[in-house]
Formats: sequence, C-alpha cells, structure tokens
Amino acid sequence: MLHDRAEAAVHQGDSMTTNENAWSGTVAKKSRGLLDGSNLYRRLKVRLDDGTHLNVKVDRTLWSQLQVGDRVVKTAGEQPHRG
Repeated sequence: MLHDRAEAAVHQGDSMTTNENAWSGTVAKKSRGLLDGSNLYRRLKVRLDDGTHLNVKVDRTLWSQLQVGDRVVKTAGEQPHRG
C-alpha cells in the first residue's frame, strides 16, 4: 500500500526536516485523520531527548506498533523505528 512505503515527513514548528536528519525521543501522542478527505494520515508527536517536540508522519505498521511512552529512533537516511 502507498501508506506503508511513504517516507516519514517530519515537521518542527513551521519547518520541515529532511530524511537525512537523525533524532531520538519518546512518543508523546498518537493521532490519525483524513486531512484531505480521502487518505488516512498517521502522526506521532515525539518529545526529543532535548525536550523539544516533532510531529512525524509515519506508516501504518510503525504507528500500530507504538504506544505513548515508547522510544522512537531515526537515523540519518533511514525511516523512524521503534527504539
């Protein structure tokens, strides 16, 4: 499916980081919604180790595996994964 292979989009404030960024943190909130009326988007709000927050768009598989409080790691050039 398209959602399973989609790249994670990461938003910090009004800017968007690239897939080359690396970060790690804890899931603070999970959400999903039909933002465009036809596609279900799954997002995580991640509290980074430095205390800041990122909003991360993730695929269905990762979203289903994680719960609030779980650790998430993103290495440069890779997709986020449970850490």
